[in-house]
Amino acid sequence: MDPAIRLLRNLVAINSVNPTLVPGAPGERDVVDAIAAEMRTLGLDVSVEPVVEGRPNVVGVLEGRAKGPTLMWCGHTDTVGVAGMADPFTPVERDGRLYGRGAQDMKAGVAAMIAAAGTLAGRGLPAGRVVVAAVVDEEHSSIGAEALVARWTADAAVVTEPTDLAIAIGHKGFTWIEVEVDGKAAHGSRPAEGEDAILRMGRVLTRLEALDRTLQQRPPHALVGTGSLHASLVSGGRELSSYPDSATLQMERRTLPGEPESTALAEVRQIIDELTKEDTTFRGRARQLFGRPAYEVPRDHELPRLLADAVSRVGGVPVVTGASFWTDAAILGHAGIPSVLFGPGGAGLHSIEEYVIVEDVLRCRDALVELAMQFCQRR
Repeated sequence: MDPAIRLLRNLVAINSVNPTLVPGAPGERDVVDAIAAEMRTLGLDVSVEPVVEGRPNVVGVLEGRAKGPTLMWCGHTDTVGVAGMADPFTPVERDGRLYGRGAQDMKAGVAAMIAAAGTLAGRGLPAGRVVVAAVVDEEHSSIGAEALVARWTADAAVVTEPTDLAIAIGHKGFTWIEVEVDGKAAHGSRPAEGEDAILRMGRVLTRLEALDRTLQQRPPHALVGTGSLHASLVSGGRELSSYPDSATLQMERRTLPGEPESTALAEVRQIIDELTKEDTTFRGRARQLFGRPAYEVPRDHELPRLLADAVSRVGGVPVVTGASFWTDAAILGHAGIPSVLFGPGGAGLHSIEEYVIVEDVLRCRDALVELAMQFCQRR
């Protein structure tokens, strides 16, 4: 069995469900131990770096024989939950695919980058440095990537998220916003005394739906398309025979490279201001819960071109694209490390049947090796 696939099978067999997503889940500690042991066996200089209790990053470093640029490979060690999956931690190979939770998202990418470092260690890296970083918590708040960039830097990075071996040079961001609308509690038989907060929230939802249509009708970004929004969670009311005195909406706005981080909240607050002017009894407010910026690698950076050349040299057909989903590449990129996404193909991310294409894992590894041999010798 190829060492990259052996490692991938071992990683899938370890439960590393994110405990912030699933209370009581074990988190990344065990899989980090396995990765650290593998990196040490391959000859890397390994550092296990606590992020929060029981959830460390692990970083392996391979030094070249001469000075040169630093290339980082980065992937996350956590997975989403396994509800509905029959046997999520037993890796099964069938028809050229490897099944199991995290097989594609993204233990395949992690296995490929570690195996690539092992290949380079055996061959000898002529110059420069390769930093292999496996980080925690990408599936929730990316505290691992934030801790990584506080300690490490590089001249460029590849985040080995699943891209079907395409080179994604940008992706969307997101903002989570909470909207609260006030009403006035009253008995359901006394409409003159009550104000229905849920119906008033309906006015907000109507304006948000119109805004979403406007966003999706704008000229699309060349890589990632248009912005969008959706209402994620709505709550309100106390009982059937009472006017609800409050209603709460939690929503998500997907943002584009170049849009300010404040855009989403400003849009919602403008809607609330307009509704207040139209009806002085309307009372509402909005606040940002969390957000991550979109990202696009600088257009003149050499990394996408060098990676495309590497893909060609290992028998692939390079495709440059953008990604609709957010990744840790934005954290690396905004910290000054130009980053792209490149990883194996498959299907079933976050679903009850997840798999990765085995051949893609090997081609990803080989392309990373070729990239490092070229990038790290450049002055």
